[in-house]
Amino acid sequence: MTFHRQFWSDATQIGTLAAPLILTQLAQVALTTTDVVMMGMLGPREIAAGGLALTIFNQMRTMGTGLVTGTGNLVAFADGQSDHAQIQRLLRASFALSTLAALVFALLMLAVEKPLAWLGQDPAIARQTACYLAAAAPGMLPCLWFQSLRQYTVGLRQPGPLLAITLVSIVVNALLDYALMFGRFGLPKLGLTGVAYATSAVYLISFGLFLAIVSRRAGLAQHLSLAAWRADAAALARTWKMGLPIAATYGSEAAFFTVLTLVIGTLGAKALAAQTVVNQVIYIVFMISVGLSHASSISISRACASHDYRGARRLGYTGLALGIAAMLLVALPYLTAPARVLSPFFEQDAAANADVLQLATGLLAIAALLQIFDCSQNIGVGILRGLGDVKSSFRISLVGYWMIGLPIAWASGVVFGYGLYGIWVGLATGLAATALLLLRKFEYRLGVLAKQVSGERP
Repeated sequence: MTFHRQFWSDATQIGTLAAPLILTQLAQVALTTTDVVMMGMLGPREIAAGGLALTIFNQMRTMGTGLVTGTGNLVAFADGQSDHAQIQRLLRASFALSTLAALVFALLMLAVEKPLAWLGQDPAIARQTACYLAAAAPGMLPCLWFQSLRQYTVGLRQPGPLLAITLVSIVVNALLDYALMFGRFGLPKLGLTGVAYATSAVYLISFGLFLAIVSRRAGLAQHLSLAAWRADAAALARTWKMGLPIAATYGSEAAFFTVLTLVIGTLGAKALAAQTVVNQVIYIVFMISVGLSHASSISISRACASHDYRGARRLGYTGLALGIAAMLLVALPYLTAPARVLSPFFEQDAAANADVLQLATGLLAIAALLQIFDCSQNIGVGILRGLGDVKSSFRISLVGYWMIGLPIAWASGVVFGYGLYGIWVGLATGLAATALLLLRKFEYRLGVLAKQVSGERP
């Protein structure tokens, strides 16, 4: 097969699985985007407090998601070997872990106000953030249950119902946001906290709909078992062993963003509001790389099951090429029409948000480059996971984010006084370093696996 035909064959394989995942991810992020847009109707201070709350919530949600992400790879491998009993055991173990993680995270969300004040945040903003997180805490359980069920369907290459459910959730979320913020349709007027209550309700509705659809699909219902209390030790150990390093890697990245957001918070409410808006923009685009990362990872796991490491390498770089191409395309409006990109967040009161809009416009120029690095490192984590290597990603994240990115961000943003823009330069540098290190590890790991198969000493 020629190079071009092979590339398009691999791209089609990845794209077929990635497309519904990307659309689902984009639909899911529309939930938080709607929240941020609604916060903008309340004012810059509410955007700042709500954005800080979303950063903290996403930190915990991301770690919980990482804990069960390996379920998709494990299920894909078991499905490749037609081990149906193992698939059911893995699903039970995934639900057990997601339940425990959600309970721990919910408790932590109830105790954030004083730590935020100790870290230099405005006391009023810290108070609003704490109230938001207290209302959002109950939603963590159905949120992570949804992720366990999602990884199960992705591992079986049947993610179909996700998109329709999430699209319904967007509409419900927008209506509940509006009703609870402003006291419409007979509901109480709760302001910013109303957004959090709406989010918790939508997570519960989404999980209920997803469970109902999966339980009625023959190809999915045959393995379906949510009896987390019946999880056996072996499946639990496998899921934990693979999930913990992924959770640590995801958590390391999310914590990197969280720490930098806290540093930005010390620069004032306007800087924090600009950070919230632009971070939400790139978070939307990041969903493309999430879908490609999962699709590449699952495809590589299936290739490794038959010891096709040459094919695994092709699939990894094909996924990376698709991601970079998408990021370059999306970067064009950042550079040519930044006002249009940002207008949904500020059109309600442009005059009051003029200073925030100016700061956010400057950040978009940095984001055009940053998102290429962010996409590359996310796909790098996925393709390494496809090879069964989940520990290296965490170690590499410590180097790239914390030993390279954070010191540069602190020096350029605080020490040398470049403020918000300097911090984002450090953020981009940390992501770029992480991406390069992950790709080098991918090449090394492929070489080791190929030698093991050929009977040579690695």
